[in-house]
Amino acid sequence: MSREREAEALDERILATIEAWHHHNRPLSDAEFDDLALAIFAYQLRYDTAYAAYCAGYGLSLAALPSTWREIPPIPARAYKEAAIAAFPIERADLVFESSGTTLGEPSRHYIEDRRLYDAALLAGFERAMLGDGARLRYLLLVPNPAQRPHSSLGYMMGRVAALFGDGETGWYLDEDRLLVDAFIADARDACDRGQPICLAATAFSLLHLVEAFEERGITLQFPGGSRVMETGGFKGRARVVTREELYARASRAFALPIDRIVAEYGMSEICSQYYDRPGSEIRIADASHRIKYAPPWLRTRALDERERDCPPGTVGALAHVDLANRSSCLAVLTEDLGALVDGGIVLLGRESGAQLRGCSLDAEDLRRS
Repeated sequence: MSREREAEALDERILATIEAWHHHNRPLSDAEFDDLALAIFAYQLRYDTAYAAYCAGYGLSLAALPSTWREIPPIPARAYKEAAIAAFPIERADLVFESSGTTLGEPSRHYIEDRRLYDAALLAGFERAMLGDGARLRYLLLVPNPAQRPHSSLGYMMGRVAALFGDGETGWYLDEDRLLVDAFIADARDACDRGQPICLAATAFSLLHLVEAFEERGITLQFPGGSRVMETGGFKGRARVVTREELYARASRAFALPIDRIVAEYGMSEICSQYYDRPGSEIRIADASHRIKYAPPWLRTRALDERERDCPPGTVGALAHVDLANRSSCLAVLTEDLGALVDGGIVLLGRESGAQLRGCSLDAEDLRRS
């Protein structure tokens, strides 16, 4: 079988898995996840030369395959900066996403052969997590504008969402790194006057700047009923950071919106699928409140200690994602995010600068429901 035919056959299996959950709420059993993950892994060993060389260091090859998805070596996310991690000729890429550039040096590049996989994964996850009521919303976006940053995965994601689920009057309010506060206020007021529910999608840093602008001007807007906010992370590498509890409380006041209408999305340019948290899933860790984030069934995560062994649930480790939608690159990616597996989801606890936490258990005093 040619590479193209093999890729097409895998893509059809992955798309069918996404469709079954998206529209029929069909779960994916452990055996089914293993079967598909190992088939994708074997394909990537054949055609992704950079990843195959990395796996050889673990003693894995087509002649010595793992027996479970947990044994698939996750490639460090920084490898996407250093090599073309792709199981196809990159000149055929349908999409190319680059990291946001919050660290020095070259951005990472994620080459995707067929955008159908990326679109199916992002739309299924977003619709289930953010549009359970089927609302058609006005999308006001404080994320990179694809017209300026065509390789932003977040900008692409929200552009697709707004085009398919929006009211046709989408607004973009980042001009490079400048926040267009006046334009946002004018468009938000228009939506409020019409009673048009709003979806405000923003990085944490942009949301903080917007809230501060509202506070400085003494402005509060009563977002129409059914409105919601999606916060997408984005404090890493920034000198100014506030807790999410504080950010959400201030956003709730600025937009007269219940805090449970604010949802956090977690993704990265190196994977195709996303996590979303659930309001009401709060867990206290030490003195901070953290929501649990949940993934669709084709995305699973391990928390690893310093020796890349699985941490028990409730133990902090480096998060490694296994995303079946990553057929055309590498399905297993080791992040620089620290977190713990909790109640069928994950809790994010920071970046690798706090690596001394890795392998530390969270006891009953540290890990409890709010």
